[in-house]
Amino acid sequence: MDGTTVPPNCLAGIKVLDLTQFEAGTTCTEALAWMGADVVKVENPDGGEAGRRGVADPYYFMIYNANKRSITVNLKSERGLALVKDMAKHADVFTENFGPGVVERLGLGYDVISALNPRIIYAQVKGFGAGSPYEKGLCFDPIAQACGGAMSITGEPGGKPIKPGPTIGDTGTGMLLAFSIVSALYQRASTGKGRRLEAAMQDSVMHYSRGMFIRQAQTGQAAPRRPAGGNAPSGIFPCKPGGPNDYVYLLTSRANPEHWPRLLKLIGREELIDDPRYDKASARVEHEAEVNEIIAQWTRQHTKEEAMAVISGAGVPAGAVFDSMELTNEPSFYERGILQTMHHGDWKMTMTTWPVRFDGAPAPIKPAPLLGEHTAEALGDWLGLSAAEVAALNEDGVV
Repeated sequence: MDGTTVPPNCLAGIKVLDLTQFEAGTTCTEALAWMGADVVKVENPDGGEAGRRGVADPYYFMIYNANKRSITVNLKSERGLALVKDMAKHADVFTENFGPGVVERLGLGYDVISALNPRIIYAQVKGFGAGSPYEKGLCFDPIAQACGGAMSITGEPGGKPIKPGPTIGDTGTGMLLAFSIVSALYQRASTGKGRRLEAAMQDSVMHYSRGMFIRQAQTGQAAPRRPAGGNAPSGIFPCKPGGPNDYVYLLTSRANPEHWPRLLKLIGREELIDDPRYDKASARVEHEAEVNEIIAQWTRQHTKEEAMAVISGAGVPAGAVFDSMELTNEPSFYERGILQTMHHGDWKMTMTTWPVRFDGAPAPIKPAPLLGEHTAEALGDWLGLSAAEVAALNEDGVV
C-alpha cells in the first residue's frame, strides 16, 4: 500500500525548528512531521546529530526522522547562531533535547528565543524535571524506566526487575510532548501567545506506569512485580515447537467470570468448572501454579497461532508472542499500510508508519533526510535566501 497513502496534513503550514537528537525529541518532531508540519532539523555540519554518528549504520537515524528536512548549521559560529535565531523568528515551534544546560550555553535558551518570537511554542525533553534532585543528570530510556517505576513492576514475582522492551521513556515522552505542542498551538490560535513546554522522561514513565498506584492505594504497599492480568489463568503459556517466542498470552478477567468456563470447555476439562479449588477467582489465584499447568498442557500441543485463533474464537482474550520478523512477514500490515518501506540514499528498511488512520488512509513515510540535504531549500523557504547566498555561507563554514 506504499503508493496509496494520504498525508493527514493537519499541521500544514506549521514550521518546526528541530534541534533534537537520539530518540525522545526526534520522536516528538517525527510525529509532527507525519501530521504535515514542516520540520527542519538543524544539524552539525561535521557528521550531523548524534543519532547519525552513534551507530554503525543509518537505520537508527532513519526510523526516528522520517518526513523531515535537514539543514546543517555551525552553532559554534556567530553567523550560524544568528541564522538559527532568524529561523526561530519564523518558527511556530522550537524543540530541543540536549543535556542539562546545553541549549542555554549555546545561546538558544527560552528567554532568548521567546524574546525573538513571543508566539513560539518552546518545547524541551529532559531526563528529570526542573526541581528534581536529579535534574542535572543525564538520562536515556533505561534510566527513565528504572527511575520512573516501570522496571519495579516488570518481571516475575521474586525475580529481579526487568526493563520493558518498548522505549516508553524515549518514544513515550516524545509522544506526550507532541500532543502538548499541538494543544499549545490550538490555544495560541485564540491567545496569540506562545508557551514553554518541558517533558521529563522520569515523569513520563511514571505517567505510563500510573496503574501501579492503584495497587499501592489498595494495599498500602509498593506495587509488586506480577505479570499483567492479576487473575488466574493470565500470563504466558508455552506452545509448540518450543522456540524462543513460541508462547501465547491469554487473559481471564475478574470482570467476566465466563472466561474460565469457556476456557475449560475449549481444552476439554469441563469437569473442573464447578471444582471448588478453581470455581472462584480468589481460589484460582491460590492454586495458580496448578491452574497454569492445566492450561499449559493444552497450549503445548498447539502452535501459538493456532492457540491464539482457537482461544480468541472461544471468547477468551489471547495473543501470540510475535517477534519483529514475524510481524514484518505478515502481509496484512502492508495491505493496510501500517508497514511501509523507506528508501534513504542507498539504504532501505521496513518500518511502521503513524498508526492512526485519517479518513481510512494511513500516512505515508517520506525518507529521513540525508545530512544537509535541504539546507538551500529550507533556508530559501524560511528566510528567502538565494542559492548564491547559501553557497556563500557554505564557503564560509557557516552551513
